[in-house]
This record gives sequence, C-alpha cells and structure tokens, in this order.
Amino acid sequence: MSKDTFFKDKVVLVTGGAGSIGREFCRGLLSLDVRSVRALDNNETALFELQESLRSDRLRVFQGDVRDRDRIRRALEGVDIVFHAAALKHVPLCEYNPFEAVKVNVLGTQTLIDASMDEGVEKFVMISTDKAVDPANVMGATKLLAEKLTVTANLYRGKRKTAFLCVRFGNVMGSRGSVIPVFKEQIRRRQAITVTDPDMTRFMMSVGDAFDLVMRATTMATGGEIFIIKMPSMRLADLAAVMVEAMAPRYGHSSDDIKVQYVGKRAGEKDHEDLMTESEARIALEMDDMFVILPQMAHGVWDFSYLKARPTRKRSYSSDRSKQLSKKRIREMIAPLLEEDGPCCGDVGRGPLE
Repeated sequence: MSKDTFFKDKVVLVTGGAGSIGREFCRGLLSLDVRSVRALDNNETALFELQESLRSDRLRVFQGDVRDRDRIRRALEGVDIVFHAAALKHVPLCEYNPFEAVKVNVLGTQTLIDASMDEGVEKFVMISTDKAVDPANVMGATKLLAEKLTVTANLYRGKRKTAFLCVRFGNVMGSRGSVIPVFKEQIRRRQAITVTDPDMTRFMMSVGDAFDLVMRATTMATGGEIFIIKMPSMRLADLAAVMVEAMAPRYGHSSDDIKVQYVGKRAGEKDHEDLMTESEARIALEMDDMFVILPQMAHGVWDFSYLKARPTRKRSYSSDRSKQLSKKRIREMIAPLLEEDGPCCGDVGRGPLE
C-alpha cells in the first residue's frame, strides 16, 4: 500500500510537533490526503510559529506535555496514527538533569502507549535514535527503555488493534540545536569553530529523507519491529572544514579567519555512534534502504513474511566502520541548509550533535 493510500482521511498526532523533526513531519503529512494533523508540544511560541508557517485548516495545535495523562487522552481522541517525536534529546542536559529525562522519555512514552491502546489508535510510531544503541549516557538509556516499552506493548495489548513500532536513525542535519546551525553562527560571528574531536564520526541525514523512510516503515509495519534507516556517516573535522570554506566568504570573512578549536568530548558523548549492535544484527533483516530488527520474544508467533528482505550479513552498524562521506559529498548534502538564514538555536560555545 502506498503512503498516499494509507494516510488518506487519517487523523495523525505528532508529539513534539513544534520541534525540528516534528515540524517537518507535520509539513509532510499535510502534503498527503490526511483529514487532520494534530501537533502536541509544550512550547507555546514554537506552536504559534508552526501554525503561522504552515497556515493549514487541517492543522490543529495542542499545547500540552506528554507527562500529562489527561491532556494526552484528550489529544488522542479520534486519532488513527501517532508519531511520538517528543523527547529530551541533548546529551549533556540529560546528564545533568537525569530524572527529567526519565520523566519525559520513559514515563511520557508509557503514558502515550497506554492512552493509544485505550483510544484504539491504529499505529504508534516511536521515533528513536542511535544514542539508544549500547548507550553511554542518560539520554541514550532513556531512549533504549522507550524502545523496549514500545515494542513490548504489542505483547500485552490483548484484543486491541494498536500496532507499536520504532524507527531508529541518527543525526538529522540542521535540526534545532544541532551542529550545522551552531557552526554557521560561529562562522557568522567570526568565532573559532568548536569541534569536540577531529576523528569523531556521526551518522547524518536530511529531515526529508527521514520523513520519507518513516512513512514507508509506518505503512508496512505490523507491530513489534524496529526499523533502522541506513544513513551515511562523516567525520566532524571534514564537516567543519567544508562549512568554513563555504560560509566564511558569505559573511565577509576569509577562510583563514576562522580557526578550528578542539574542545574535547562533552559529558556523555561517544566517539562514534552505532545504529545496530552485533546481537541485534543476528535477528535483523535487510532491505536496500533500511534494516528491520524483529522482536526477540515473538519468533514463531507473528508473521513477518510481508518484509521482502534478507538476513543481514552485517555484524553491527557503526559510524566509524561505515564509509565516510567525502568533503565533496558533504558539501552537496548540506548546501540547502547553508542557504537558509535564521538564528542559531543552542549553545554557540560548543557543537551539540543531537
């Protein structure tokens, strides 16, 4: 079934709908023949900006928090599909505010799961991250637990129809507080670009690619799967070099004016990220553009033959063992983002990667 057919006349809720990923999901969903899109977020200003930018009579904005059970139940009335993108996502902030991360990423996810079951939602899609794989920080640990809660919800839903699944991907280029807008702002101010480590690698993809593949996973899923989007990876030093070369002249600077300062890893950061562990690879299937991890507790119970896929030969999927993008390819990928103007969101003194 195509995504256009699947989403026709559906009511869709996007949690974290005013965030970088949520906003683009709302935009993409409105391009389909959905009945309405509900954007739930606790950021009033961002919701207002979302409403003003999209200007659609099919968009409904809901001020609320995923930890608020009553608000969640009201937001879910009549909803067919849930995209759960709300989360505390910045690694250092979660390290210093660990239980707030638990409240949002874990308890908030469980609140949504319970309400989705009770309201008879058709599909619940939890947006996850490479930080959840072999986690080395609070944020990753909470997202791993959110994945587990989502997948295992399929085992106790009883006769309820809701199918629960996860989609896991890495860094989305240009998202709020991410490294590209931070680097842009540092270059504009003629500051040194702050790079944690020159050999640090990260998976990167555009929000448009993320949206397309999440829609595809949602359309085909039957419940219990973790879809892992295949993503290119790059060295941070290469990204910094490309951005200095491209952006410095636009702001009236010479490339030589912008220095690169190596500041070391922040609290909770890893040198390289993983999208799939060795143990997960043993039970994963592979398609051209994604991997699918099947639920370990469901072998022999559910039929996943709908997946036209093959067992993967990968032992794991890590950003340092993937082919690194060339500077030329990085320049091509980030070109649309470099054309955009706007304030940088986040701490311009460091380079957040979430």
